[in-house]
Amino acid sequence: MQQFFADPSWFRDGKIILEGSDVNHIKNVLRMRPGEEVQISDGSGKAYLCRVGSYAEGKAVLDIFREMDSDAELPSKIFLFQGLPKGDKMDWIVQKAVELGAYAVVPFSAKRSIVKLDEKKAKKRQERWQAIAKGAAEQSGRSLIPEVRQVTTFAGALDAAADLDVILIPYELAEGMEKTTRIIGNIESGQSVGVFIGPEGGFDETEVVQAKERGAEVITLGKRILRTETAGLTTLSILMYHLESRKHNL
Repeated sequence: MQQFFADPSWFRDGKIILEGSDVNHIKNVLRMRPGEEVQISDGSGKAYLCRVGSYAEGKAVLDIFREMDSDAELPSKIFLFQGLPKGDKMDWIVQKAVELGAYAVVPFSAKRSIVKLDEKKAKKRQERWQAIAKGAAEQSGRSLIPEVRQVTTFAGALDAAADLDVILIPYELAEGMEKTTRIIGNIESGQSVGVFIGPEGGFDETEVVQAKERGAEVITLGKRILRTETAGLTTLSILMYHLESRKHNL
């Protein structure tokens, strides 16, 4: 079933007055008629089954007939700190990170980052990535829209991760799969987790040292060297499986 997000201010007396681009998508792309069902999330964990009531002046009036608690979110908040990649790779990374359950994505510029964005370009990119996150959240049935934060520096990313319970930094020079298995296996539901991924070319050794000084655990993802767009999603997949297994006592 199609899902969309609605601003809490759009909820009125058992109805949702949907506005914005989603109205055009529902009406003209999906061609949903009055009486057809759609799922709406308020972005805070509540989902509502609705029937299309009517369309008027760029709005869709939806009638709520069932309220549900959503269990689509992981039991831990995972923050993906992603070194800026070249081209449009970040679009794909944001989309897949949201599908895999990331709570937020924090792009940062590292020593080996090839991409350099001025303030204007960074703001425009962030707006694009946030729109991609919204679409991915709707497609994957998330109950909230993960935040894509403004581009920051590596130091700024470390500051943003300061209060997280666990910080992981996959590093191609790391050794010891047993240590990695133990670290991930000890992550409990409810703990907040930060995952740091370097850009093309990886992290400079001084950055890894800085991260370790701030409490980061250096882990390995195996003997193969993964691309920046693969490493983060691999780590998120491992964490998703681990946390979902814990959630269901598997």
